[in-house]
Amino acid sequence: MTTPPKPRVRLVLVDDSEVVRMGLRALLGTDPSLEIVGEAGNVATGVQTCLHLRPDVALLDIRLPDGTGFDVCRQILKSLPAIRVLILTSVTDETLVDEAIRAGAHGYLLKEIDGRGLVQAIHDVAAGKSILDPAVTARVMQFVRSAGAADRTLTSLSAQEKRVLALIAEGLTNKEVAVQLGLSDKTVKNYLSTVFEKLHVSRRAEAAVIYAQQKK
Repeated sequence: MTTPPKPRVRLVLVDDSEVVRMGLRALLGTDPSLEIVGEAGNVATGVQTCLHLRPDVALLDIRLPDGTGFDVCRQILKSLPAIRVLILTSVTDETLVDEAIRAGAHGYLLKEIDGRGLVQAIHDVAAGKSILDPAVTARVMQFVRSAGAADRTLTSLSAQEKRVLALIAEGLTNKEVAVQLGLSDKTVKNYLSTVFEKLHVSRRAEAAVIYAQQKK
């Protein structure tokens, strides 16, 4: 029995380096399960390209000449929330991971990833999963641990707090969580504040990584 082929994923590449874009085209263009439909080198063109071509996944660098990949992420998701966003960067920084989550990104990978891993991550994100590079996860976890030895287990959270955290870990904004759970924005904010307090963290990225590490 043959394995059915993966559904083809349409991609837009946004990176300020033409060399990087060429490399990604060479790497990903040979995979029949992927189709690179467009590319851009800055925020303005990246947003325009994504809104025009409506890809399944936007692969974004963080540092762009007229802003950041987070700007692209926010703008395209505001108009086309079905697009999945994968940050591909050389920067490992817990504050940037936090900002990526706040912007609504569905994945954060380092450019050191191998070709097979990148292809799989693209398919996973397109299928609705959230992806964090293991090196990024390790760094954030180290940051969390260095802040103190307090207990940071999910068992301290109520069922509703876990539901809120699960959606936050998927990259949803407070407003999107509120809509999905039938709550007010203020109620979600209050739940999130309690979650942060119980887990002894101050950032979404830290809470999201703890959730990803401990969920069953």
